[in-house]
Amino acid sequence: MTDFDPFADMSDDELDAFLEGEEGSAESVSPGLPEGFRSGFVALVGRPNAGKSTLLNACFGEKVAITSPVAQTTRRRMRAVINRDRCQIVIVDTPGLHKPKDSLGTELNKSALAEINDVDVVAFLIDASAPIGRGDEWVANHVAKSRARKILVLSKADKVKPEQMLAQLEAARKLVDFDDELVISAPEGFNVDTFVSVVASYLPEGPKWFPDDMKCDASDETLVSEFVREKVLLHTREEIPHAVGVLCDELEFKGDLLRVHATIYVEREGQKGILVGKRGEMVKRIGMEARRDIERIFDCRVYLGLDVRVKSGWREDEGQIRRFGYGAEE
Repeated sequence: MTDFDPFADMSDDELDAFLEGEEGSAESVSPGLPEGFRSGFVALVGRPNAGKSTLLNACFGEKVAITSPVAQTTRRRMRAVINRDRCQIVIVDTPGLHKPKDSLGTELNKSALAEINDVDVVAFLIDASAPIGRGDEWVANHVAKSRARKILVLSKADKVKPEQMLAQLEAARKLVDFDDELVISAPEGFNVDTFVSVVASYLPEGPKWFPDDMKCDASDETLVSEFVREKVLLHTREEIPHAVGVLCDELEFKGDLLRVHATIYVEREGQKGILVGKRGEMVKRIGMEARRDIERIFDCRVYLGLDVRVKSGWREDEGQIRRFGYGAEE
């Protein structure tokens, strides 16, 4: 079977006319924009726990990406849309780059690295409170190869003294030839607006790629799954957070009530027992806290039902990884 080429029978003049029409249609998506309006994509990349999701939430002004002290909290690429008077920025939150220990880790790395080569700006986040090591150097090697503009972002400024920050800044500058650099504290809002302004200055002029009322590209089911998983990460320790996957099985509006059911998967029976807890107290607590976030996102009353099941070895099964939505996009 041969590939179908819709342009094969077009003359050069017909192809030029078609392409001009496509450019015109892109411009017409956002009529009435001010002259010099900028738009584009910025990827947040870095080691696990560098503060990428926290920065995304701070820029957005609302929590849409989950956060926790656990490494590999972010498993899905998420795009959040930031609208300003003279720009539209699509911030791409990526999984933390790390040395993978299983097939899941390999997929997460592939997902993050793919974004580095597909955006206008790469923001390389480095934790100011942690020594720069081989992992940061490995990430830097990939960032350096990107054709995008590159911004160094030293995060967690609230956790270090000025002299520590200066030393970290000097060390980070040696990693990549950056176009710009910033020091931020996302939880305190320090330099968050400056970050948005700096990113916007490096974006090309263009139309709005997404409507003003779009918050992020995650589906309703994904948001539910992620907020449930976040509560698991916050209340469990050792190997359990890494062994957990969550699927939203049901999401249905009935009047002013949203009925939701999700299943938490672990790899061993012992992990299931810990998650369920004595008399079901742990899973009940996880459900109550997740429900508050879901009600905030959907602005309605929510009934949330949770089950806990065992799916042995799912982190080494590519099919299961993709079923959970954690696989890199083809």
